[in-house]
Amino acid sequence: MDDFRAAFDTAHLAMAVIGSDGLVRAANDRLIALFGADLPDGLAGSSAAELCALRDDSWTWGCFLDVLQGRRPQLRVSRRLKASEGNPAWYDVTVTPLAEGGALLSVADISEPRELRARLRHLQMHDPVTRLPNRALFFERLAAALEAAREQGSGRIGLAYLDLDGFKAINDTLGHRVGDRLLTAVGRRLTDIAAEGGYLVARLGGDEFAVLVEDSTGTDQLCDLAGDALTALQKPFDIAGQRLALSASIGVVERAATGTTATALMQAADTTLYWAKADGKARWTLFDPERNAHRMTRQALSSTLRPAVERGEFALEYQPLVGLGDGAVRGVEALVRWRHPTLGVLAPNRFIGLAEENGAIVPLGRWILETACRQAREWQLARPHEPVFVSVNVAVRQVWDSDLVADVAAILEETGLPPGLLQLELTESAVMGSAGRPLQALQDLHEMGVGIAIDDFGTGYSNLAYLSRLPVTTLKLDGSFVRGFRSAEHPNPADETIVEALVHLAHQLGISVTAECVESEEQAQRLRRIGCDTAQGWFYSRAVAAERVSALIGVEGVSTV
Repeated sequence: MDDFRAAFDTAHLAMAVIGSDGLVRAANDRLIALFGADLPDGLAGSSAAELCALRDDSWTWGCFLDVLQGRRPQLRVSRRLKASEGNPAWYDVTVTPLAEGGALLSVADISEPRELRARLRHLQMHDPVTRLPNRALFFERLAAALEAAREQGSGRIGLAYLDLDGFKAINDTLGHRVGDRLLTAVGRRLTDIAAEGGYLVARLGGDEFAVLVEDSTGTDQLCDLAGDALTALQKPFDIAGQRLALSASIGVVERAATGTTATALMQAADTTLYWAKADGKARWTLFDPERNAHRMTRQALSSTLRPAVERGEFALEYQPLVGLGDGAVRGVEALVRWRHPTLGVLAPNRFIGLAEENGAIVPLGRWILETACRQAREWQLARPHEPVFVSVNVAVRQVWDSDLVADVAAILEETGLPPGLLQLELTESAVMGSAGRPLQALQDLHEMGVGIAIDDFGTGYSNLAYLSRLPVTTLKLDGSFVRGFRSAEHPNPADETIVEALVHLAHQLGISVTAECVESEEQAQRLRRIGCDTAQGWFYSRAVAAERVSALIGVEGVSTV
């Protein structure tokens, strides 16, 4: 027993034996030196809970009592304690029950490893260039701020997400050293702006910064902050003897904390920052739920376009092309509709642009071409002496990303439609300036006997020199010209002069002219007088299903595809 007592007294770890009442029975020299150097009787009879701050919270106090009674195997907590000499420091306090009753108390100094961990955490959570909080710490603070705001019930939170305009050029031209100093200067300016409101400024990476506003008072507060940041960053920077200028694009989000998450808030901020850049940079933009809903709809439509083609969700309608001389239907333009399962029937302007962006226009365009040709063949067989041609819109990407000539040849052979009853429409901006593959494709299609029409003529480059070398068979005048013909009482002489000149020029080149968007008898009469060949528009018919076209052209009992 004496050996155990000697080991207890000389141990490097501060220890004490405490009774079931929580009072110290015996303490070794280390513990006495730590807490009771000035006490004549050492620490005997002292409260272990008072010495080690075990009453600071109810959970720790309850666990301590359980250990003293043998109902818990151990209690281990960290406490910041004031020793008899020196400043407060951090200690590991462990209480373990003894077989004969009571417990063994041990106190270990953990100040140095704790300080080391704190320094390592600071390095881990701060940007080494600007010394600002980094992405990890920012998200940690954001999550904590959201939780605190939710507890308030009506708490709000705001975020300004910045991206520097022109930083990459400076960094690439002057080097990373200058770039790092510029980033540090940007961080200082943002910190100065945020200091008054106590906002958190962080560098999220690259040339991206964020300012977090906890307990936001509303969008005005965030907008003022963004405006101040924009003004501050537009002032020149003096870096390494050089005067540098840049600006920032800022996305601003402010909302109630309830119902949002850190991820959702950052996604909204990122989207809004993209809007600020897309709108011209050097500006701040406030998050707009309606604009975001439109963006989300675009993304949803874009991702489901290809599967929709495979599922057969598309259908064609046809708008008649009427001869201005005799009023007879000469042809039809095929217009695609998307019968979306949740959004209803969508017009081409809702999805054709998306299809061109993601490449879905190739399989969709092939389906449109095949369906239209098959339908035109049905009409031809039913009315062989007066067949109507079908006009199909073609996107430039169909020419580049697929073998359009081979596709057309295969579809014509499969459906049996004569090439002369197919017309392909390309926009003026796509055709004018055609070179290489697109021009060769147009020439091959023309030689095949397929008609080539320039759609929306007069709105693009309008370089008339191209008409002399492109295999164009039809010009479709943009509706903006025809709208000037609305009233016979108030005619627009300039529009009529331009259209008359275009029609005359086209006829001299052997090209026919179609007027789009004809909505009245007056417009039709004036176009007829000028010499325009065909017209289409609501005055004659809107785009209708194939069976309605069959009735218009006097075809009965023809199956439609």
